[in-house]
Amino acid sequence: MNQETMSKKASVIIPLYNAEKYIKTTLQSILDQTYKNLEVIIVDDESPDNSVAVCQQFTDSRVKIVHQKNRGLAGSRNTGIRHVEGEYIAFMDADDIWLPEKLEKHINHLERNPEIGVSFSRSAFIDEQDKPLGIYQITKLQDITPLDILCRSPIGNGSAAVFKKAVFEDIKFHDNLYGYVEDYYFDDTFALSEDIECWLRIALTTNWKFAGLAQPLTLYRVHSQGLSTNLKVMLDTREKLFEKTSSYAPEGMASWIKPARAYHQRYVARRAVTINKGFLALKLMCRSIWNYWRIIIEDFQRTFETIAAAILLCIVPQPLYDKVKSVALKIVGSFQQKSIDKDKLREAS
Repeated sequence: MNQETMSKKASVIIPLYNAEKYIKTTLQSILDQTYKNLEVIIVDDESPDNSVAVCQQFTDSRVKIVHQKNRGLAGSRNTGIRHVEGEYIAFMDADDIWLPEKLEKHINHLERNPEIGVSFSRSAFIDEQDKPLGIYQITKLQDITPLDILCRSPIGNGSAAVFKKAVFEDIKFHDNLYGYVEDYYFDDTFALSEDIECWLRIALTTNWKFAGLAQPLTLYRVHSQGLSTNLKVMLDTREKLFEKTSSYAPEGMASWIKPARAYHQRYVARRAVTINKGFLALKLMCRSIWNYWRIIIEDFQRTFETIAAAILLCIVPQPLYDKVKSVALKIVGSFQQKSIDKDKLREAS
């Protein structure tokens, strides 16, 4: 990496709310990055626990804490963007971890490709004790389309991507949601799907391209708190997203709505499986296939896995289901690792 690139600052934004248990590890993983020219903007969203006190223990001058009245995840990210000094912007969920070379690899990727505005990586799943689960988010890396973002967002999670600041300048809008006019980038009115809404707006209203790196540079934490989301709210919020996108891209959404709805219903079905709601998962899968039966052909493996898991949950005792699930995850993880290795070789060539 040349000196000119190293002189460009990266701004990492961490929305902070009830993350006392994990924030120390998360923050340390950012400060340990091989790319040292960075700032960390922690946005305290009126966190009721001791998260802020944990952050205040860090004496690194690169760490800044911004306080705000509770605005949620989208509002915290917007506040962070308003405070950045860097030419690159990354978001970090307060319970995830980055591998040390993540920022450096993404910034190299962005510098080598002027047309790319969003560089993302794959992610590896970890548990509440930082233990690898042996499975990964395997996403499409190239030629990303709006339909890809709607159906199976390649970015995968909020800690996976690094952006050129210019991307957010290009989608900035003004609004008065809290008694005064501010710049907005994410839509504060979305409690869920705020990331997909933003990525989709980038894809549809700018010329910036999305592209990914094969290596899983983000460690994405799976824990019980993250599984309690109201599944109906997830479905309703996505319908709100479809409605908003239709207002400025009506022709595109008219052709994308059926697959987009089906893939999201399958995603929510997988969440239902995770919290052991087998009958609900089956119901959602029936709706998914009814909406867009081609999902069976286009993504047979994940569709079959979801249906099989839902059926097993309904007919076998929980201890047996857990054993079958454990074996299945090991098999899936093995295939995923081979896929990652193959993509890394292709990327290096």
